[in-house]
Amino acid sequence: MTLDAVGLEVMAHAFASVAEEMGLVLVHSALSPNIRERRDASAALFDADGEMIAQAAHIPVHLGALADAVAAVRAEQPPPRPGDLFLLNDPYAGGSHLPDLTLIGAIEVDGAVGGYSVVRAHHSDVGGVTAGSMPAGARELYAEGIVIPPVRWTPEVERLLLANVRTPATRRGDLAAQRAAVERGAEGLRALARRYGWQPLCAAARDLLDYAERRTRAVLTRLPTPAAGLSAVDYLEGDGVEDRDLEIRVRVAITDGVFHADFTGTAPAAVGNVNCPIAVTRSAVLFVVRTLLPDDVPTNGGVQRAVQVTAPPGCLINAQRPSAVAAGNVETSQRIADTVFRALAEGGLAVAAQGQGTMNNVTFGGPGWTYYETIGGGQGASRGAVGPSGVHVGMSNTRNTPIEVLELEHPLRVQTYALRRDSGGVGTWAGGDGVVREFEALAPMEATLLSERRRHGPRGAAGGSDGKPGENLKNGEALPAKVTLQLAAGDVLRIKTPGGGGWGHVQPEEAQ
Repeated sequence: MTLDAVGLEVMAHAFASVAEEMGLVLVHSALSPNIRERRDASAALFDADGEMIAQAAHIPVHLGALADAVAAVRAEQPPPRPGDLFLLNDPYAGGSHLPDLTLIGAIEVDGAVGGYSVVRAHHSDVGGVTAGSMPAGARELYAEGIVIPPVRWTPEVERLLLANVRTPATRRGDLAAQRAAVERGAEGLRALARRYGWQPLCAAARDLLDYAERRTRAVLTRLPTPAAGLSAVDYLEGDGVEDRDLEIRVRVAITDGVFHADFTGTAPAAVGNVNCPIAVTRSAVLFVVRTLLPDDVPTNGGVQRAVQVTAPPGCLINAQRPSAVAAGNVETSQRIADTVFRALAEGGLAVAAQGQGTMNNVTFGGPGWTYYETIGGGQGASRGAVGPSGVHVGMSNTRNTPIEVLELEHPLRVQTYALRRDSGGVGTWAGGDGVVREFEALAPMEATLLSERRRHGPRGAAGGSDGKPGENLKNGEALPAKVTLQLAAGDVLRIKTPGGGGWGHVQPEEAQ
């Protein structure tokens, strides 16, 4: 069975609708604001060979790394059986960072494993040395929470997990929501099999994967890149232990329609937790490639076939156990994408200027409660369009937590939430503005900030100026980009997020 153009479109939407429905079940069932309101979760559908056939429009840093999680589960002995449900978060066995708990269901179709239903969600606490499991300056993975290799889910496994977290009731509810979402994915795939027949459905999935690969290779082949490749360097602003810039270096080459990102020369693994596993690095490069493609190219494993990543084992972006990784998933992933975009821009490709380049992670916690959020900022401008303001950028695609929900459920008051005017870079098209978000502690609590672009503003492109760096302040006093601190009742934490870079030279009359 070979699908024509109409058939490909119909089946792409059929598979994607299953993934989207999985996501809706999850966010409508979850207890925590992080999943229910911010939608810090992702869902996808994989075939029996472990290739993604559809994803929901969720979070790039999650979605691009899910293939490694499915591969880790498929490598288990004994292999997955129809109906098995696996739980994992180990960054060195298919995970991203420890708060991201992943559930993978082996879908039973006609007595065999017909595919995998996968849901990843960020839980606002999985143990570790600080509330929220995102400690600034953690030196080992074990300080960041409980580590779960791929294991078959049982009530006993869940009891073990819940005995190691600060908010077991909320975690239990969010895990139940994930299980429901995984089951909805299985029901959706079986429903498609009943409608179209199992063998035609498998053939349609293969056709979609091959189609996405052909389209991706065709686009990449047409990109005007020199034979020597495109190179760039960018920096992380410390690791929470040592306050020095850490270099990320990339060389991009496109050969025979394959996008190869080589990170040889990148700094070795850091002492602190800005390291990231290779799955996260691949995810960031895949995100860049996806932005180069037309919207009608299905986002599935076929796109991944045209992406290759090289990174020396033990470097910052191919960390090895037991390197800590909590900030690597949320911050280093952003810088990897920035660096690859910068290489393309310096090679003359009309890509967007750099966006805020950080997720501005904020974690609070006290007796019996934890809270986590990321904060939007400025998107980089592009040729023909100004950058949006106050949005989640790059590897993040979450929402904000409504102030009413935050204040109702936690001892916090939001004093200010506004755009940070004139923080975007100027240019023919201006970069988007960051935001100002100010929290007042209403009780003693612990807080952690994991942020970036506090020294180096997001770069403009094609002659546009850089966006303004962000700032972190406690009671008006500057804080480091990455820090864990204690807040007393009445203390105020003010976060000013970066603006996006501008695109294009400003004409003299425009600058006046």
